[in-house]
Amino acid sequence: MMDEEDRTGREIAATAARLVVEEGLEYGPAKQRAVKTLGLPRRTALPGNDELEDEVRDYLALFCADTQPGELRALREVAALWMERLAEFRPHLTGAVWRGTATRLSAVHLQLFCDDAKAAEIALINNRVDYDVGATSGPRGREADVLTLATPSSALGELVTLHLSILDFDDLRGALKPDARGRSERGDLAALRKLMTTMDEQE
Repeated sequence: MMDEEDRTGREIAATAARLVVEEGLEYGPAKQRAVKTLGLPRRTALPGNDELEDEVRDYLALFCADTQPGELRALREVAALWMERLAEFRPHLTGAVWRGTATRLSAVHLQLFCDDAKAAEIALINNRVDYDVGATSGPRGREADVLTLATPSSALGELVTLHLSILDFDDLRGALKPDARGRSERGDLAALRKLMTTMDEQE
């Protein structure tokens, strides 16, 4: 039987899943907004990302089964294009586009593993690509630069947000370890193309 804490966690996850799909929120902000939406105390224990991802998949299957696969493919095409362009920086796709839960509102998240932290930025400047600079918590707790830009998707007919996290080359060694459920958190261009081929075969 589900206790009160489990029931609350499930409710937060279900509410957050709707926000992820309908508003394109990332998991952290979606969980925080769900707590507020449900009128719960700010210190309420939050569900894990695995639980939230399960709820997102359920929501997509119920409400977006007709549109989500095509939108996911379009975002994966954008990711593949940029991974080709940035091949020298060992790009790996992560986040919802990699995990298969993305919709047209989702951002594309690429991690670049660079010998020189500024090299990717210089490459964008040389190619006259406009971008903004932010930061995120990288591996081993260190702050990492995030370059954010808007890039067109011909399949979606609109601009897509692309985040490029700049990580050290040394961080690549532990990057391909599977998560607690045995699934990979990220993949290179070859792995992405394999996923896209599998999608084609399932249609």
